[in-house]
Amino acid sequence: MTKKLGAILPDLTPLRTLREFRLLWTQGLVTQFGSSMAMIALPLQIKDLTNSPFAVGAMGAVELVPLIVFGLYGGALADAVDRRRVILLSEAGLGLLAVVLLLNGLLPHPALWPLYVVAAGVSALSGLQQPALGSLIARIVPHDQLTAAAALNSTRSQTAAVAGPSLAGVVVAYAGTPTAYAVTVAGFAVSVLMCLRLSPAPPTHEAGRPSLRSIVEGARYAWSKPVLLGTYAIDTVAMFFAYPVAIFPFLAQELDARWALGLMYGAIPFGAVLLSLTSGWASRTRRHGRLVVLGAASWGLAMTAAGLMSNIWLVLLCLTVAGGGDMLSGLARHTIWDQTVPEELRGRLAGIEVLSYSCGPQLGQVRAGTMAGWTGTRPAVWGGGLACVAGVGLLAAVLPKLMTYDARTDEDALRRRAQKEAA
Repeated sequence: MTKKLGAILPDLTPLRTLREFRLLWTQGLVTQFGSSMAMIALPLQIKDLTNSPFAVGAMGAVELVPLIVFGLYGGALADAVDRRRVILLSEAGLGLLAVVLLLNGLLPHPALWPLYVVAAGVSALSGLQQPALGSLIARIVPHDQLTAAAALNSTRSQTAAVAGPSLAGVVVAYAGTPTAYAVTVAGFAVSVLMCLRLSPAPPTHEAGRPSLRSIVEGARYAWSKPVLLGTYAIDTVAMFFAYPVAIFPFLAQELDARWALGLMYGAIPFGAVLLSLTSGWASRTRRHGRLVVLGAASWGLAMTAAGLMSNIWLVLLCLTVAGGGDMLSGLARHTIWDQTVPEELRGRLAGIEVLSYSCGPQLGQVRAGTMAGWTGTRPAVWGGGLACVAGVGLLAAVLPKLMTYDARTDEDALRRRAQKEAA
């Protein structure tokens, strides 16, 4: 019985054996819990100030350009400077932006424009930080533990995303948005203190200053690898068509279930947690490309069903299933990235990865808000889900190398393994 459970439960080896991974994992849990509180309070505050689905969806448009610019620059920066310093300074900056939200929320009549300014600033700092975080994980975790590390990171993120929104819905309803922002500020303060304990992480190779040329070098490498291109395309299509989170406040209102808004935000990460808690099998899987496609298609199908349901509990069930599909696809994508990208390009490719899994949701918010304004909330949900399934199916048909990817035979995966063993 114990042996069977061990084959299902997540592999905790990286947490047990790697100090730096434990620090990053715990720091991420604290900051993501606090951030998820603001993730609920911010769109809800915009809705209360404007009562416009377009105004809420516009957050995605405001965040998009800073994410692209600073995500690419952050990737080049992570290859050229101490990654610990990038993580620490950007974390402190995010904390300051949370203070701005708190101060604005305490005003008798909060202004709308600071909410968009902070959203853009958070997008820029996250774009700078995420490549450094991603490339640092790929450096400190042994090759055969990368899938386990990805599963543990996803478990951490999704657990915070379940607890944070669920609690935030209650906090905002009974204590107001300033209290939710105050929790966010406290989370960043603790996180900065933990980042100070990380060991320095200077470049392992000689690198020039971040430049357009270095960014282009990373982009050329990604463009030359069909497997990597496939992971980027699948995720972008899935999120663009089937990420209706921005219009959840309107969906809850249409279903006469405003009380369930926090549960709606928490259902997707809850589904991801359920899958990650049974992810022990993933460390023994080698065909991760197929999992990318399967997970993305499941996400789209579940979102289609969520848009068609009129019962709030069935909607929550569909969102939970969608979260499991997204987790499956994300776990496989991160494993492929960490298994194949060489160390000297790790930061720049991590920047492209940030754009891959972040631009889709930002554009998806714009699509959902715009379509909801034209067709209504529920058609915007189920219509996007159907488009997601069709897009993922088409990409799977035209990307045979992604479908046949095998870590035991792929030349880039074998080269990366040898590189890490030599290091």
